[in-house]
Amino acid sequence: MTALRVFFCNCSQEEAPALARALVTERLAACVNLIPNVQSVYRWEGKICEDMETTLLIKTSPDRSEELMNRLAELHSYDVPEILGLDTAEVSQAYAEWVHDEIR
Repeated sequence: MTALRVFFCNCSQEEAPALARALVTERLAACVNLIPNVQSVYRWEGKICEDMETTLLIKTSPDRSEELMNRLAELHSYDVPEILGLDTAEVSQAYAEWVHDEIR
């Protein structure tokens, strides 16, 4: 029950609140932190791009990960959204229980 998965996803600053709200409302995530003003430098279609984005820090359980990734990709405005999931090495028992309760 203590296993959690944390996802990182960058998006436009305008769409970040709606994406976060949808994931929590649909119980795919227990919590989404919005980290604004992230400057991203990347190559897209052969060009170097620089954009100000918001990073979503999304907490869920491993068994909801696939559904979360599919829904996030569906809602996201980017052609190829960055969706990176990481397993947690250590999580407090109380927080893990809260996450699992919120996504049921």
